[in-house]
Amino acid sequence: MDVPMKIKGKANLKLRLYILVGIILSSFLVFAGRMIGVQVIDYETYAQAANSTVRRNVEVEAARGEILDRNGSPLVVNRQGNSLVFDAAYFPSSEEQESRNEIILSLINLMKDQGEEWNDTLPLVFGSDGKIAYKEDSETDIEYLKSKEMLHLNDYATAQDCFDGLIEKYSLQKYSQEDARNIASVCYGMAKNLFSVSSPYTFAEDVSTETVSKVKENSTFYKGVDVEVVPYREYVDGTLAPHVIGRVGAIDADEYAELKEKGYKMDDLVGKDGIEAVMEEYLRGENGQKTVTTDKDGNVSVKYTKDPVQGNTIVLTLSKPLQEAANKALAEVVEDLISKGYTNSAASAVVMDVHTGEVLACTSYPTFDISTYSENAAKLNSDPGAPLWNRALLSAYAPGSTFKPLIGLAGLEEGIITKDTTFNCNGSYWRFPNQFYCLENNGNINVVHALEHSCNVFFYETGYQLGIDKINYYASKMGFGQKTGIELPEVSGMVANPEEFAQNHAGAQWMVGDTVQASIGQSDTLVTPIQLATYCATIANGGTRYVPHIVKSVKSYDYSSTILDKQPQVALETGFSEQNLGIIKEGMSLVSEYTGSATHVYLDNYEPKIACKTGTAEVYAQKDGKLQKQTNCFLITFAPYDDPEIAIAVSIEDAKNSSYTAKVAKAIYDAYFNDTSSIEAPQQVGQLLY
Repeated sequence: MDVPMKIKGKANLKLRLYILVGIILSSFLVFAGRMIGVQVIDYETYAQAANSTVRRNVEVEAARGEILDRNGSPLVVNRQGNSLVFDAAYFPSSEEQESRNEIILSLINLMKDQGEEWNDTLPLVFGSDGKIAYKEDSETDIEYLKSKEMLHLNDYATAQDCFDGLIEKYSLQKYSQEDARNIASVCYGMAKNLFSVSSPYTFAEDVSTETVSKVKENSTFYKGVDVEVVPYREYVDGTLAPHVIGRVGAIDADEYAELKEKGYKMDDLVGKDGIEAVMEEYLRGENGQKTVTTDKDGNVSVKYTKDPVQGNTIVLTLSKPLQEAANKALAEVVEDLISKGYTNSAASAVVMDVHTGEVLACTSYPTFDISTYSENAAKLNSDPGAPLWNRALLSAYAPGSTFKPLIGLAGLEEGIITKDTTFNCNGSYWRFPNQFYCLENNGNINVVHALEHSCNVFFYETGYQLGIDKINYYASKMGFGQKTGIELPEVSGMVANPEEFAQNHAGAQWMVGDTVQASIGQSDTLVTPIQLATYCATIANGGTRYVPHIVKSVKSYDYSSTILDKQPQVALETGFSEQNLGIIKEGMSLVSEYTGSATHVYLDNYEPKIACKTGTAEVYAQKDGKLQKQTNCFLITFAPYDDPEIAIAVSIEDAKNSSYTAKVAKAIYDAYFNDTSSIEAPQQVGQLLY
């Protein structure tokens, strides 16, 4: 029998009602369970979340290590300064580009009004014609600008293409060309440095207190713009040893690619040259970390979870008083020469401890002030005097007569001459097919007096009998033609030889006359001032050639431990006879006593007694737009003669005569012997630096 339709419909309605009630009841139970979980089981967790709207970890920059001279006198230190930093937690997001642009432009205008700079690495500049162009020497930045990470442009994209891309990317159509470019420079920097909550962006560094105050006064508008107190590099005297100390700068793309695995960030500073670069691993500190928490009411709290650790302290072998004396003397003689028409004049000096290879002074002139390098970089790089060039380590010269002690020593060691051997000098020397000359007619003369009078003929004949191979053998023992091993960049120079002579002179054949020329430091022989100082020290100390070094030790920032303690390193025990070295020293001791010597006026009767040898070399150089002959002058000297302590090498380009080198040496000796405490008695900085 069929069930009536009415009864069936009521049953379906009741079933649907039960299902609906079940769903409601289930939802209620789930909600109730969730409420119990939130309010009872997970109460503390959710209470903290409700009270903490933002919590982020921020890296705290560590100060770089300081640099001191051998006695603890500060050369490079740290000071605190203000940076303007964008905090991504509050700074307008990329979706609020217009707000970003307004804040950025206002900050830029504020910096202009205050005469301050902001970080601008955009490789686009306006040329003299008013058109946008690529910035010179910015290939790496230009490559990044075109990359898919930034503008995704083809390699052949022009500067205008890049500028147009930036205007579109950052909605800069309504701004003037200059304002658009400036805003884009900041946006570009933010993108390049991966601006985010965990990676704040530094808009400007070392900002004045007045500028900071103006930003804080308008904090409502400058939302997300914070002021951070950070360490900055400060040079006690930026002119003291800029070529040695070096500078720090923003990390570039190539450096970042190499250093990112060591924890470097895109906005880090790194050593660019000098000690700042070669000792980077020691000078770089260990960054700390802080947690910044902002509650629902906007209250901010900071907790340091890891304190930053300052970098290690580098103690140099340099003596500040000697460096100052050398700097002053070089500047005086060069400026005097320039005033007299020797417009290519430039100079360098190296002072070395003969028993350790420690470099007590290393200076080059023209020079610069490293503390103002950034604002003067363009001018310094284009200066024809090349003030950025470290002539003491990077310039190689024909050594002239400073080479003669080596030839005399080689002749004695080989038994070609003895102390009593004489050659007759009548003012000229002939070796087919050339005739060579001497400045004097010295008659019969031995090696001691040949050094005293700088007799060319004696050393022509000695070198001729030695031959070029023996000359090069002894030159190599003295470290010529090879790098000395000092920590800083240097060139190796070269020793004249038939093989390279043919390469350098279109296949020309080496002749006897070339050996004769090489014997008095001419031909193709080129040496650096640091090599001359090492050579002089080797003669002075009895034949031990040390590796020169300019880093004495590395201390922890609090001086509680020594990380590195450099000991004297022997490059070569030459094995030269003590007697033969004594003969060479004797000849060198007579040089300043000889009235015909250029050193006589400054170094004769000096106390303590000194030994020295001058040298001159005629070269061709660009002068007044023409290739003209000029004279370079050199001096090697050590003192005291009877118990040597220091050796000095001085070089002066385009000099009148070698008396100028003697004047520099005297100033250095005066500083050393009149204030030996500056060398021998280090101060205490936490503990003795020695």
